[in-house]
Amino acid sequence: MAAAKKKSSAKKSASKSTGRKSTAKKSSGTKSSARKSSAKKSSAKKKSATKRTPSAAFMKPMTPSSELGAVVGTAPLPRTEVTKKLWAYIRRKDLQDSKNRRMINADDNLRAVFGGSKQVSMFEMTRLVNKHLK
Repeated sequence: MAAAKKKSSAKKSASKSTGRKSTAKKSSGTKSSARKSSAKKSSAKKKSATKRTPSAAFMKPMTPSSELGAVVGTAPLPRTEVTKKLWAYIRRKDLQDSKNRRMINADDNLRAVFGGSKQVSMFEMTRLVNKHLK
């Protein structure tokens, strides 16, 4: 019995020592890749230091149709502001479906914007709203 325990403990210590060697090799490889990534990060910081300008197409004020105007107002707004006001309206009226949060339940004002549909997905909503902007 004692001889069997010694053999198994010898195997365990051998596997531990081989495990240490493989981790030592891995850690030396990560140091060099860490150096490379830090060099990449410094160049990325330089690029992000310049301020990004938004696309002119998104910032151009567009006039909403009368149906959409009932929800977001009739004044010309950029598309980004139209989307913000539409989501504020949806949250205020609690029109997001309780079980499937991607779906928007239309009330009377939104049904005209959504082409008569009772329920649309939030991804379809932007496509439908763009039809009402000129």
